[in-house]
Amino acid sequence: MTFGEQPAYLRVAGDLRKKIVDGSLPPHTRLPSQARIREEYGVSDTVALEARKVLMAEGLVEGRSGSGTYVRERPVPRRVARSGYRPDSGATPFRQEQADFAVRGTWESHSRQVEASGAIAERLAIQPGDRVMCTNYVYRDGGEAMMLSTSWEPLAVTGRTPVMLPEEGPLGGMGVVERMAAIDVIVDNVTEEVGARPGLAEELLALGGVPGHVVVVIQRTFYASGRPVETADVVVPADRYRIAYHLPVK
Repeated sequence: MTFGEQPAYLRVAGDLRKKIVDGSLPPHTRLPSQARIREEYGVSDTVALEARKVLMAEGLVEGRSGSGTYVRERPVPRRVARSGYRPDSGATPFRQEQADFAVRGTWESHSRQVEASGAIAERLAIQPGDRVMCTNYVYRDGGEAMMLSTSWEPLAVTGRTPVMLPEEGPLGGMGVVERMAAIDVIVDNVTEEVGARPGLAEELLALGGVPGHVVVVIQRTFYASGRPVETADVVVPADRYRIAYHLPVK
C-alpha cells in the first residue's frame, strides 16, 4: 500500500456509504451480501466483512437476525437550543436545556445522596467522598427520549435547605439559578465543555441508539463567585440532534 492510500476495507466502505447517502441504497434496502461485495469489488472475505463492520459502527446499517444487514432510516437532525443560565421566571430545567422544544417536553428524574468521586470532587472543588446530591434526568421530546443528564450539587451548599432536592420542595424544577438564589447563592457564571464519544451501553439503551453510536457530551458547571455549586453531564445522541447556542453579545 503506497503512502496516503486507504486500506481496501475503508475504500469499499466509502463507496457503499456514498450509495447510502445519495439514495442508491435507500433505507430498509438490504446491503449487498459479503459474497456480493467480494465479487463486485474484487476483495477478500475479510475486507468485505470489515467494510460492513465500518458501516454498522457508523450507524448507517443494522443487522437483523436471520435476515441480513439493512440500510437504516436516517433521522433528520433536530436542534437542541441552549441559552446559558438565564434566570427566567418560572424556568424549568427542561426549558433551560432545550428552549425550542419545551412545549412538547417532559422529563423524569431521580435524586439520591452519594459520595463524590474523584472526578466530580475536582469539578466541584470539594474533597473526594464529600456528600453530593446526584440527580439523573431523562428528557423526552414528544415522548421520545432525546437527552440524558446527571447533575451533582455539593450538600455543603444545599444540604438542610428547602432546595436540597432539585425536583421537590417549593422551588422544585425551577432550575439551578433560581434555586440557588433562594438560599442567597448568586450564580454569576457558567461554563460548558462540549465533546463526543461512543455512547455507553446504558445510555444508548435509554436513548434508543445502537452500539457504536456517537453521543455529544456537554460538561456544564455553574459558579457563584468562583465557587462551583452544580456540575452536570448532558448526553445527546449525535445522529439525531444538533446543539445550538444562543449567546448574548455584551
